[in-house]
Amino acid sequence: MISNERPSPFGRRGPYQSQSYGQPKPPVQEDTLKTERIQIERKSFQFTLKENPRGRFLRITEDVGGRRDNIIIPATGLEEFKKILDDMVKAASEIPEKKEGQ
Repeated sequence: MISNERPSPFGRRGPYQSQSYGQPKPPVQEDTLKTERIQIERKSFQFTLKENPRGRFLRITEDVGGRRDNIIIPATGLEEFKKILDDMVKAASEIPEKKEGQ
């Protein structure tokens, strides 16, 4: 047996070994608790507080011309996320902007 033909201790892997390759996961029930939307220049941001069987989380969706990107923050990290965001807002207002040519 060639070394790469040995069965993996982690189960079947790869597109040639798995019968479910490319199959989507079944949807998880998510309840929306609160939603807010803001428009900043050409970007739209949607903040959605949700809950599923694993817990609560904040989903932030950025929409720019139909292209969407998401980040998900577990509720257990929201206070730390807010602290860092507050620090960034403070720094943005205190640090002078660089002018062209500097």
